[in-house]
Amino acid sequence: MIYKKIILYKGKEESLKRFHPWVFSGAIARKDDVEDGDLVSLFTSGGDFIGNGHYEASSIAVRMLSFDESAIDEKFFGMRLKAAFEMRRAIGLMRDDNNSFRLVHGEGDFLPGLVIDVYGNTAVVQAHSPGMHFARKQIAQALTSELGDVVKNVYYKSETTLPYKAALDSTNEYLVGGYEGDVAVENGLKFHVDWLRGQKTGFFVDQRENRRLLEHYARGRNVLNMFCYTGGFSFYAMRGGAAEVCSVDSSAKAIALTEANVALNFADDARHKSVTEDAFKFLDVMEKDHYDLIVLDPPAFAKHKSALKNALVGYRRLNAKALMKIKSGGLLFTFSCSQAVNKEQFRLAVFSAAAQSGRKVKILHQLTQPADHPISIYHPEGEYLKGLVLYVE
Repeated sequence: MIYKKIILYKGKEESLKRFHPWVFSGAIARKDDVEDGDLVSLFTSGGDFIGNGHYEASSIAVRMLSFDESAIDEKFFGMRLKAAFEMRRAIGLMRDDNNSFRLVHGEGDFLPGLVIDVYGNTAVVQAHSPGMHFARKQIAQALTSELGDVVKNVYYKSETTLPYKAALDSTNEYLVGGYEGDVAVENGLKFHVDWLRGQKTGFFVDQRENRRLLEHYARGRNVLNMFCYTGGFSFYAMRGGAAEVCSVDSSAKAIALTEANVALNFADDARHKSVTEDAFKFLDVMEKDHYDLIVLDPPAFAKHKSALKNALVGYRRLNAKALMKIKSGGLLFTFSCSQAVNKEQFRLAVFSAAAQSGRKVKILHQLTQPADHPISIYHPEGEYLKGLVLYVE
C-alpha cells in the first residue's frame, strides 16, 4: 500500500536501513500535502521505497510502522497486537496471581507512539502521536477481536500524552465495554488502578520486578518509600516482612490511593503509615539512622534534553540527602525514569551524591525495565528506566 509520499535527502535513509523507526524533519527533502496523523510512504532521493509510517509536524516527523508495503489497517494492528501478547504469554505474565502487564511498549513492540497496559479484563490505551490517536478505534477493535479472551474493555486515555499543538479531540473514554471495577493483581498482591484520573495508565507496571526484589530485602527493616504514588513498593515491603513502612508523596490523592492499596492487602496493619509532604523537605527533617531501606522513585526530572542539567542536579541532591540519613548497613533503591538521562549520567549523579555524603557505598544491583517493556534492538533509546541498589556502610 502506498500512501502520501515523503522523499528524503540523499543519504538520510541510512538509519532506516538499520530499521530505526524515527525520521527527523531535517531529513525530509520534499513531501506531499500531509497533515498530523497522516499515513505516509517514504522514499529515498533516488525513488526507492523504504516503508510506511505516521507523519507528525514535529522534530520526529515520521514514526515507521513497517518497512514493506503492508496496509496499515485493523488487520495490521491485530497482527502486531497478537505478536505482543504471545511474547507476554511466553515470559509467563498471564497467571492466576498476575493479571497486570504492559501489552504494547511503543517502539519496543514495533508500534511507535502507542502504549497499552492491561489490568484484568481492561486494556488502557495511550496514544503518543496523532497517527495512533486517529487509529484508536481500529486498535480497540483489533484488541477485542484478537485478544477477546483477555480484553473485554478498552479505555482510551491520551489527554495528557498527545502533542498539544496538534489540537486533537483527545477525550478520555471507553472505546469498548465499560467499567467493571478497578482492582488488579500483581504477583499475588491486589491494587486499585485509577485509569480514569491517575497518572499514566493508572499504575506503574514497569517496577514490578524491582518491587519483588525489594520484597526479598525487606524483612526486619524500617522502609521509607519516597514518591510512593500508589504505594507499590510499600505493600511489597510489608509482604516481605518489613518492621515498619512509611509512604511519602506530595499528593494527598496519591497518599489516599496508597492507603487504599495497603488496606486491600494488609487491612488494619499498624506497620504502615503515610505522610503527605514534599520529598526534599521530608528528607531534610527526618530522623537520621532510623530507616535502613529507602526507595527513591521520583517522577521524570527531565522529559526533554533542555532540562537535563537541572535534572542531574536534582538526582544528586535527592540521593545525597538519602545517603546522609540512611542507617549504616542500609539499602538504597534509587531510580530515574527520565528518558533524557542515560545510564552513565544517572550513575554519575548518584556517584557524586555518594561522594558528597562521605559514606562507603557499594552497588549491589543495576536495574532496568521489565521484559514486558522491551527495547527494540534497532531503537536503543527505548531504554528509559535506570535503577541502582546500593549498600551503605
